Amino acid sequence: MTKIEGGITAPKGFCASGVAAQIKNRKSTRKDCAMLVSDRPCAVAGVFTTNRVKAAPVLWTRGVCARKTARALFANSGNANACTGSQGMEDARKTAERVAEGLNIDPEQVCILSTGVIGVPLPMDRIFNGVDASLAALSPTGSADAARAIMTTDTVPKEMALEVVLDGGTVRLGVIAKGAGMISPNVATMLCIITTDAAIDPEVLHGLLQGCAEATFNRICIDNDMSTNDTVLCLANGASGLPMLKPGTSNYAKFARALHEICMNTAQALVRDGEGATKFVEIRVEGARTETEATKIAKSIAASQLCKTAFFGQDPNWGRIACAAGYAGVDLNPDHLCIRVGDVEVVHNGLPTDYNESDAAAHMQLKDILIQVSVGEGPGQSVFWTSDLSHDYVTINADYRT
Repeated sequence: MTKIEGGITAPKGFCASGVAAQIKNRKSTRKDCAMLVSDRPCAVAGVFTTNRVKAAPVLWTRGVCARKTARALFANSGNANACTGSQGMEDARKTAERVAEGLNIDPEQVCILSTGVIGVPLPMDRIFNGVDASLAALSPTGSADAARAIMTTDTVPKEMALEVVLDGGTVRLGVIAKGAGMISPNVATMLCIITTDAAIDPEVLHGLLQGCAEATFNRICIDNDMSTNDTVLCLANGASGLPMLKPGTSNYAKFARALHEICMNTAQALVRDGEGATKFVEIRVEGARTETEATKIAKSIAASQLCKTAFFGQDPNWGRIACAAGYAGVDLNPDHLCIRVGDVEVVHNGLPTDYNESDAAAHMQLKDILIQVSVGEGPGQSVFWTSDLSHDYVTINADYRT
């Protein structure tokens, strides 16, 4: 596979746009409405928040995915349209209808995504203006504008595209995403839009997307909070002209690897741009009885506020790591616990080693930190990505709504 330019408009048959409609603030000039349109029907699959409190656009778009076909997507930032009751659902429907009217398509083939402040009704006059302006701005090179339009507290847009050589030709995949806060596993907290010009059955696509999300987006955390609006969507329009991807074939395997790669890179990009983050931390766990148990341990360390503050303080405080591993809900033997900070083994079989503190501290001063934990000799291993917890995170979130 080869990394290419173009984001979600790199695959054939897709156009996108991003415009400013002052959704949250009438004085703002930031782009806050994004649109994606395919020139033909797409197989669509989605993975959504597991929060019991789900935003109206999540409920609407789940319905689109249940029907397995989509043609367009509209997203707004600045307002989550969450906890808005029946009016929120009506506003999501009206937004889809406005998009559909402009494209002469079925509203039930329009996905709706929102992100921003919870509990505030959508300003529908501005949403309609955003839809109309997005329609007018659609472009085969509009991915970068769309990526900026879905940002909230993100400091940089997240955009990527890959070209994959298959037997008979090439397919492309593109992605844009947002998410810097309210990031916790179970889809994390994000909007993520993936496109491809491969042809694939929607049910097969859904299973593949679920597996990729579990191994990537469900292995990140920033602040352990799960949003009401988490959405990962993949639209496949088949415009490459290649035959339908079939599980068990080499072409399917190559496509699956590319989808995993694009999801993993995006998930890591979200962590690197976490609110107030100064560190990117990879937690590797091995030796557990199962992968599930290894993931529980890795997640426990990644989510620990004390570990995260130590990462920020560049303190190789292995006691916090051992503590978090111990309360992960896994029946581990403390006498088998080994911990490395980078390549420096600080704990061996449950006891501190005679390590050089300055060597461990030097690794903690790096931008990218690696924590390796072994809990035995079992086959289970896993990885989790997290950020540190800084003063700036509190500053950013203390007045998010006001």
